[in-house]
Amino acid sequence: MFLTYWRQRQRMLWVILVGALIGLDRLTKSYFANTIALGEAIPVTDWFNLVHVLNKGAAFSFLANADGWQRPMLIGVSILVVVPITLVCLLKKTDSLERWAGGLVVAGGASNLIDRIHTGAVVDFLDLHWRGWHWPAFNLADSYIVCAIFVWFLLFNKTDLAQATPVKTKAQA
Repeated sequence: MFLTYWRQRQRMLWVILVGALIGLDRLTKSYFANTIALGEAIPVTDWFNLVHVLNKGAAFSFLANADGWQRPMLIGVSILVVVPITLVCLLKKTDSLERWAGGLVVAGGASNLIDRIHTGAVVDFLDLHWRGWHWPAFNLADSYIVCAIFVWFLLFNKTDLAQATPVKTKAQA
């Protein structure tokens, strides 16, 4: 009985966190879209600008210059990512860190999906550059996804290392 209650509580916390992250991303996108003119950049430091960019493509502006076919494809891909991860996080017994990383992917994917459905493009407002190197503009949702992938990478590599057979040295042989 206690475990059932605990799992339900964990699921509810997950839903609240995902909702809060989506809300935070939506608020920041709305704020910057309404305070910075489209295409304008406001320098904050030598390496960081606040901008207002509409990205019709995927991550890193991939397919941004395609002629419109990418919108339904990216909406479909977003749904195919967000829905199964949501179901796994809510219905399966998963490690807490895996579940929270899944929440980051769901929040980021869902918020960018809302942009794609509503306007056909994702609002980006964070712009990093250093000397001749320039990173494509991004938003909080993109950051959520990158953080989740990093966590999953560490978790899966930790599992691989734990399951690896130790190599015997000459002294041990």
